[in-house]
Amino acid sequence: MNAFVIAATVLIAALAPLLLAASVRPPIDGLVVVEVAGAVTTLALLCLSVGLGDSVLFTVAVIAAIASWIGGLVFARFLGRWI
Repeated sequence: MNAFVIAATVLIAALAPLLLAASVRPPIDGLVVVEVAGAVTTLALLCLSVGLGDSVLFTVAVIAAIASWIGGLVFARFLGRWI
């Protein structure tokens, strides 16, 4: 295990408090938590890509970053109806 794999493990473990926060907070705070979770997931995938030397994970990380950003915009658009 190298430092990048350990960093990815810590980042994946950091998703648990975000899941808890998203489930108990109001929807607008949940949107922020979803965006942060997307960033943390992207960083974890990038660390795994470097740590394992697998370039496919880099592609998945880039796609996850774009999908997280677009998903946050769509969620905010539909959430705006109830705020």
